[in-house]
Amino acid sequence: MLIGYVSDERYVALPDTLLEFTGSAGDVVQARSGASGAVYADLPPGPCKVVLARQGYGSKRVSISVVEGRPCHFRLLADGLLGYAWPKWVRGGERSEFRVHSHEAYKLELFRYGREKEFVRTIGWYDEHGPRANVQITPDGDYTQTGVEWNRHGYTSPRHPQQVAAPERTGLYYFHASTESGRFFSFPWIVAPAAPGAPVAVLASNITWNAYNNFGGRSNYIHPDRVPPTPTVNARLDLDRYTDPDHDTYGADDYAPLSFDRPEPVNHIPLEARLTGPIEGRAACHLAEAEWRLLGWMERQGFSYDLWAETQLHYGQLRLDDYRVLVISTHPEYWSEEMYRAVKSWVFERGGKLMYLGGNGLNCKIEMLDGATMKAFNGNARELARHGAESRFHLQVESEANLLGVVYSESGIMTAAPYRVVDAGHWTLAGTGLTEGDRFGQASLHMRIPGGASGHETDKTSPSSPANVHVVAKGMNPDEGGGEIVHFDTGSGGEVFSVGSITWPASILVDHAVSRITANVLTRFLA
Repeated sequence: MLIGYVSDERYVALPDTLLEFTGSAGDVVQARSGASGAVYADLPPGPCKVVLARQGYGSKRVSISVVEGRPCHFRLLADGLLGYAWPKWVRGGERSEFRVHSHEAYKLELFRYGREKEFVRTIGWYDEHGPRANVQITPDGDYTQTGVEWNRHGYTSPRHPQQVAAPERTGLYYFHASTESGRFFSFPWIVAPAAPGAPVAVLASNITWNAYNNFGGRSNYIHPDRVPPTPTVNARLDLDRYTDPDHDTYGADDYAPLSFDRPEPVNHIPLEARLTGPIEGRAACHLAEAEWRLLGWMERQGFSYDLWAETQLHYGQLRLDDYRVLVISTHPEYWSEEMYRAVKSWVFERGGKLMYLGGNGLNCKIEMLDGATMKAFNGNARELARHGAESRFHLQVESEANLLGVVYSESGIMTAAPYRVVDAGHWTLAGTGLTEGDRFGQASLHMRIPGGASGHETDKTSPSSPANVHVVAKGMNPDEGGGEIVHFDTGSGGEVFSVGSITWPASILVDHAVSRITANVLTRFLA
């Protein structure tokens, strides 16, 4: 009888795993997983205790109920070094638990990522008396929906707290975990101010971080609706995204939740990475590492800011009226309707100033099911086309161009190019020396798609843009796919400046015009 499947943290099949089943009567049956991860054994229906072991993975004991036709999904965690803070976002003085997985002793340090990687303090060395006691345990099944809850399974003694108080200074912090054998892993911690201390609020795009986090074998891009019934053996042969020419990432009507309670390998920043160095890797260029470039630039230019998580805006902890300017950057793709309505009313009714220094922003509505879980409303791509919607957000709420002035479209996707000046007399270009038709934004730290400040994914004006939106410059990407730099004001005295490009923050430290334009806008919005 098929008892179940064994897979790892990426939902990849694990063959040759040893399993020992002990029934309620004390009878013992041993089995081994096959090439597909499948486990077959002659077991009677009912409760059963299982021990799983495989070289290079953490062994564990679980209890199951054997039901014919309902296979179990056993999950094992590979030896290595991973970690995350929980909560991942706090205010100064609040505490988070560090949840680290390591099969060897590790050292933990805290750094602040701003103008430099600033060492804060050493938290300590961790190596328990018991063998491999720092090896974490993942739940069985699809824990992308429920979270991994590290330190809650097999490590509950109050004598072993693993907590740290957040510094009073706001900013993007990173924990550095390292081992004697040379392993290194870093993970982010968003520290908002205990009380507002700067005129500018910057939002870290932590909802987007979670949407792209595939730890557990699922994200909003791989198996976004649900995990398939069997683990992956070979991705290029098993997954529709590689084998079906008509595949669309969003072809379902409903999508399972995604938990924030997971480590984020996509946000790991290598130890050798520097603020003005290249942004290497596929994920780094549009997630936390790219956002760090903007924060470092702001500190280098002398602009003080308070950093907040998007989730803190959603839950009302960030009060927009405490600030003159709100900055969102790089890739803030996923927003709740509550966040959108709050920012829109602040800009259009109370004179708020919004700077959108990214691309493909506010493109999909999410709901926060609780403080640790989100649900994306991707819709069905066919439905999007049928309704003529400009975005997934438009399908659920309204086009984000109503607020941002621009909206993402696929033209120019996965290309990068400089911008060309459309209106050289606009105040945003003061001091750049640029004239009509000039190019700028050639320099970039973005190594996934080098080429310029307009790129990766780009936004343009649309019929939903405010009537008074003004185009200052346009990217030179193929197929008229360049991001559009726009500005408009509102009757309440509010203003919006948008650049429509994910790669803008990757140019801000190395391109004079990109830096000067951004500084011009911040200076005016703060005046």
